[in-house]
Amino acid sequence: MSKTKLTRRGVLKTGAAAGTGLALPTIFTGAAWSASDTGFTNAPTGPTVTLGFNVPQSGPYADEGADELRAYMLAVEHLNGEGDGGMLNSFSSKALNGTGILGKKVEYVTGDTQTKSDAARASARSMIEKDGAIMITGGSSSGVAIAVQGLCQEAGVIFMAGLTHSNDTTGKDKKANGFRHFFNAYMSGAALAPVLAKRYGTDRKAYHLTADYTWGWTQEESIRAATEALGWETVNTVKTPLSATDFSSYIAPVLNSGADVLILNHYGGNMVNSLTNAVQFGLRDKIVNGKKFEIVVPLYSRLMAQGAGENVKGILGTTNWHWTLDRPGTKEFVQSFGKKYGRPPSQAAHTCYVQTLLYADAVQRAGSFNPCAVVEALEGFEFDGMGNGPTLYRADDHQCFKDVLVVQGKENPTSEFDLLEIVDITPVEQVTYPPDHPMFAGGDLGTCNPGA
Repeated sequence: MSKTKLTRRGVLKTGAAAGTGLALPTIFTGAAWSASDTGFTNAPTGPTVTLGFNVPQSGPYADEGADELRAYMLAVEHLNGEGDGGMLNSFSSKALNGTGILGKKVEYVTGDTQTKSDAARASARSMIEKDGAIMITGGSSSGVAIAVQGLCQEAGVIFMAGLTHSNDTTGKDKKANGFRHFFNAYMSGAALAPVLAKRYGTDRKAYHLTADYTWGWTQEESIRAATEALGWETVNTVKTPLSATDFSSYIAPVLNSGADVLILNHYGGNMVNSLTNAVQFGLRDKIVNGKKFEIVVPLYSRLMAQGAGENVKGILGTTNWHWTLDRPGTKEFVQSFGKKYGRPPSQAAHTCYVQTLLYADAVQRAGSFNPCAVVEALEGFEFDGMGNGPTLYRADDHQCFKDVLVVQGKENPTSEFDLLEIVDITPVEQVTYPPDHPMFAGGDLGTCNPGA
């Protein structure tokens, strides 16, 4: 008789694999899950399966959202066997073969998060309830990601987060149905602080301007902790609204604060505007405390660098991925994306493309679209060939762990896209933390919810 066992995700598994008590995160035998299973939300019964791409098509992160959508559409093409295959050719897992997902053609619907949590939840809910989306992905704001991740947990669908950098996404607000490929604020602090100390010294006074929402708070906390541990003093921290476009009133007080470093915990259009204002005030030309005044942007992107222009030259920060990175998968993705869109992809595009393939691969390996099968297939999954080098999806919190890039604005760019250069690749060991680290405490992953 076939044995049964209740897994730690709260789902009843049947067959020989259940009786062994072994975790099978990478390869499934086929006995545990069935492709004919329909006991979950939006189980696909026809020849197609629908994914929901929920991106900021308006608001301060709209540039990232536009590039995310380009990447999602490219991923769908590759999953359906169209185009050159992109990272399917380099991905260490060979489960996907260009015939869709479990033989079903991939279709998609889109929504506009407006970079607002309520709008993002409404958009995601519509895609799930009206369009039958079985997986939701996207977003360029951690506030949005956390809100939509919670909704997907309630609805019984998988959420593959797009660009979200707050510690809380896989910390106090983590959910069993949610997964993050993008790195986080702690990792930025751990990677960046040693480079800052080496370049600028350990006797520095920092002034922080911080976007007033979950990402900004945890980014400030992370970079403060990392720099103070190396000897820096924090002079002041000031919160700024996400809706701000002119930061002049926030920059002016920095001049009389005694600080010799300004740390901009801003992203997207906020960073472009605050950095521009800081340069206009002449901060980069100042000598304070006998030292050249410096500006730091903990989280960087090429799209932000394009928006800020000359102002980014020499300014340090971190990034999840860069199109010049010499790692398997990068060349394939850059070539494919460039051929279709005439430009290299951003880090936002990269993480969204990768998340789509990782979801599809998990379904394929599990032999089922059941979200709980997907959870088990992704937990503890180790992979390579997706542009970042060897990567682990940690089971404890559904956070990916990989090397982190420290970059700076390039002094002599050769094109409008050649704006950042990699100055250090921080090994994954240096940015890895225990699941119960205080910055990530308070949350409960809970159990997978398959929904209906």
